[in-house]
Amino acid sequence: MQPEQHLDRVDAEEVTGFETLEAGELPPPEPLKKTLELLEELPDGTALIQFNDRKPQHLYPKLDERGYSYDTVEEEDGRVTTVIWRDG
Repeated sequence: MQPEQHLDRVDAEEVTGFETLEAGELPPPEPLKKTLELLEELPDGTALIQFNDRKPQHLYPKLDERGYSYDTVEEEDGRVTTVIWRDG
């Protein structure tokens, strides 16, 4: 699935662009750290699509604290894709 196709499955009306992060090969805690750093740098209306080899369980509370919305899907090939965006 192409990254932009992941945006079609989320209710993120104000998202106009995206960045991606391949986090599956990063050692802990780098996926969490890198994701949060990238989110701080993204312009308004830009989502982050994180590709990983597992659900980012430790990331979810951090996203909730910071007011982000997210949607995670386990793909058939074993990859886990999480789309993260900020509403309004």
